[in-house]
Amino acid sequence: MPTCPECDAMIDIEEDQIEEGQTIECPECGAELEVVSVEPIEFDVLKSGDEEEENIDEDEEEM
Repeated sequence: MPTCPECDAMIDIEEDQIEEGQTIECPECGAELEVVSVEPIEFDVLKSGDEEEENIDEDEEEM
């Protein structure tokens, strides 16, 4: 089973449900992941879940 490169959480996804270039979100850390290989399934981090939380905090401070 493939894992998130950001938090090492196992990601439950079937090979026939994804294709290269598709993006998914890690259910554990919220990182945005790009499918870089389907056999074996491998992901690359596009956006860290932590980055999104930081951006939200910065937006709240600006208001």
